[in-house]
Amino acid sequence: MSATEVKASVLHAAGDLRIQVRPLPEPSADEVQIAVQATGLCGSDLHYFRHFRNGQIQVREPLTLGHESAGVVVAVPPTGSPFKVGDRVAIEVGLPCENCGFCREGRYNICRGMNFRSSAKAFPHAQGTLQERINHPARWCHKLPDSLTLEHGAIVEPLSVAMHAKDRSGIKQGSTVLVLGAGAVGLLCAAVCKVAGAKTVIIADILEDRVKFAVENGFADVPFTVPIVSPRPESIDDKLAYAQDVAEKLKALKVNGASEAIGEVAITFECTGVESCMQTAIYSTQPGGKVMIIGMGTPIQTLPISAASLKEVDLVGVFRYANTYRKVLDLLASGNPLLPDVQKIVTHRLKGLNGIPTAFDTAGKVKDEAGNLVIKVMVDMTE
Repeated sequence: MSATEVKASVLHAAGDLRIQVRPLPEPSADEVQIAVQATGLCGSDLHYFRHFRNGQIQVREPLTLGHESAGVVVAVPPTGSPFKVGDRVAIEVGLPCENCGFCREGRYNICRGMNFRSSAKAFPHAQGTLQERINHPARWCHKLPDSLTLEHGAIVEPLSVAMHAKDRSGIKQGSTVLVLGAGAVGLLCAAVCKVAGAKTVIIADILEDRVKFAVENGFADVPFTVPIVSPRPESIDDKLAYAQDVAEKLKALKVNGASEAIGEVAITFECTGVESCMQTAIYSTQPGGKVMIIGMGTPIQTLPISAASLKEVDLVGVFRYANTYRKVLDLLASGNPLLPDVQKIVTHRLKGLNGIPTAFDTAGKVKDEAGNLVIKVMVDMTE
C-alpha cells in the first residue's frame, strides 16, 4: 500500500459493505493526517447500514460510515502544525462554514453549511472515519491527555452530545432528572447530570437489563422498566392515556426506601425519539421544567402541547454539540469521583476493517449470541 492509498470500508447499498482502496493526498496547510484507530458505531451509522438512508436523508453515492473516532497523527504539512507526528487526537468530525451568523455566535452545530463525516445530508458526502487514514483540519482535532485511551477519545463524541444537552438544560444543583432511554447517549446524559450535581437520576427503558446496568455501574440512581401493554394503544386518546399512566408510575417511585415519592422531575432527557416517550416526558416534568429532545426517532409526533404550555414546560431541541470537546476531555481526565467509568458502555470490540460487518450486525442487536447486553460497539483499527 503506497503512501497515497488507504483502505476504507465503503457502503454501496443497504447491508453492502466493501473494503476499497482510495487515494489520500498529503495533508494541506491547515490539515493533519490521522491514522484512525478507534471508532464507535452510532445509531445513525446503523440506520445508513440497514436502509441506505437515515430518516429522510438518502445516500446518493458510496459512503464510508463512522464519526465517533480518535487516532494518531501520522503526517503534518511542511509549513508547520499545532500537532506533531505521534500525537493522539479526538476527531471532531463536523466541519461548519465558520462564516454564518450561527458560527459567529458559537452555535456551529446548526450551521446550514455543515459538512459532517458519515452523513449523506451534504453532497458530495463527507466520508466517514472507518478507513485507515484521513486528512482533517487541525482546528477540529483535540489532543488527548496522557491519562486517556484512544477509546476514551472515540467516546468524546457521544459524550459531547450529552454535555451539550446538559448545558442547554441549565440543570441546577440538587435537581431530580429523568432520562428516557438507556442506550449509550442516555447513559452518558445520566452521567453528566450526576457530575452537574443532580440529586437523583432516574433512568427508564423498556429493557430491564439496560436500566439495571445503568444503576449497577453508577450512571443512574433509580431504575424503571417501562411496561409494555398488549394490545398496543392505537388511538391518540389511548396513546396519551398510556403515557400518562407511565408518568404516574414514574412519579410514584421512591429512592432507597424514602417515605415520599419522587414526584415530577425538573428536567427530562428524552433519548429515544419514540412518540410515547415524548408524551411521557411532558407529563413527567414539573411546572417550569424542561424536556430535552435528544432522540432522533419518529419525525412526526402527536404531543400533549396543552399539558406543556399550561405548566410552562420548555421543549428544547438538542442537535449534536458545539464547543464541548475540550470540556469533555478535561472532565474525563479530571478523575471526578461523580463520573462513572464511561468505557463500560463499550460492550463489544471488533478488530480492523474486516471486523466492521460483524460490528454492524452486533450493533443492531439488543443482546449478542451469548446473551450479553449490547450497548456500544467499538472498532479497533490499531495495527
